[in-house]
Amino acid sequence: MADSPIVLGPMLRYTDETSAAVWVETATDATVTVRADGREWHARTWAVHDHHYALVEVDGLEPGSRREYEVLVDGARAWPEASDAPPSVIATRSTDAGLRMAWGSCRTSVSHDAYGNRRHGVDAMRAFSLAMVDDDGLRPDLILLLGDQVYADVTTKPMQEFIAERRDLSEPPGKELQDFEEYAHLYKLAWSDDANRWLLSTVPSAMIFDDHDVRDDWNASLTWKRKMERTSWWYGRIVAGLASYWVYQHLGNLSPTERAEDELWQRIAAHDGDDELDLSDVIDAFAARVDREPSTYRFSFARDFGDLRLVVVDSRTARDLDPDHRALVGHGEWEWVDAQLQGGFRHLLVATSLPWLLPIGLHHVEAWDEAVSQGAWGPTAARVGEVLRQTVDLEHWGAWQHSFQELARAATEVADGERGMPRRP
Repeated sequence: MADSPIVLGPMLRYTDETSAAVWVETATDATVTVRADGREWHARTWAVHDHHYALVEVDGLEPGSRREYEVLVDGARAWPEASDAPPSVIATRSTDAGLRMAWGSCRTSVSHDAYGNRRHGVDAMRAFSLAMVDDDGLRPDLILLLGDQVYADVTTKPMQEFIAERRDLSEPPGKELQDFEEYAHLYKLAWSDDANRWLLSTVPSAMIFDDHDVRDDWNASLTWKRKMERTSWWYGRIVAGLASYWVYQHLGNLSPTERAEDELWQRIAAHDGDDELDLSDVIDAFAARVDREPSTYRFSFARDFGDLRLVVVDSRTARDLDPDHRALVGHGEWEWVDAQLQGGFRHLLVATSLPWLLPIGLHHVEAWDEAVSQGAWGPTAARVGEVLRQTVDLEHWGAWQHSFQELARAATEVADGERGMPRRP
């Protein structure tokens, strides 16, 4: 990729019966073209902090079709590169087809050698990609990545070297990321391996964040949040984390209709000047607002696949940390989630980056610690409970009993047929 005009990607993102979205990061301001079956679709890049991105909307496709595609940057073919991998394809869905999904989470960007495998295990996504090269019958309809696509709170050796070089420090750097550039480098480390790059270019993907995409224990409690806000680095960290998340992950989750309604995409789509749109200040302000007022934007999303609905729940930014209204999914967000759990679907999948069901003993420990931390046994015990919560990560659904019970009731109603309402348009 060193001499390629494409820095990262192409990534095949939201795909339905008649359309697909192809995302790329380019080295410079450019026009990106997707070409397939003699047709072409174009998009101008837009910039965030001197990085250049394009999302090409490929439309007018036939349901259930499959076509090889290539990517051109300023008219010159940039993808596929010379490789033994099969061609990248856009495969649209049949109207009534079911869903074959591969899913996973928690990938650290390390070397795929004996050292890396011993420390972190074999990269399951890379292994799946290599297997799919040999057997196309393994191809899923969707790859769902449930959190921790990057580890912003873990500085591996390549990341340490990158930070030390760009900050020009005489002392070894701390582990706290400071800006968009460092997040962008993390995404490049995560998705530039040849096998994973090919896989993400040819299978549609959907994603949601978890804590390590920003920082360990992100939004574990109001106490945790206030502690972070007292540091000198947290504001830059959360703004860069949420801004880069929208660019690298969330944008590709959106359907054409959802993109058209998205406040940031509207600015991109409306830009018609000769110069490249610079979204830096706008997206930073957006990220700061979402952290401050999470009810003003929704990262949760839902996808319908024939008679199956997939609901992906944001269990990080959507939290209500007010001790009097503590919820893993705040009131406004829960109203949206609750609405998605209704309709005439044969199958319902609810995806969250945090486990909903735990071993019974652990579930009760988390529920107990929540009560302790909320002051059920006085302020001294509450401080101990908070330390315990953050130290051993007692922050799954079981530690948010109000939200756990709400989802339990909804799931029970679905299972009992009490939500078999006509499917909404």
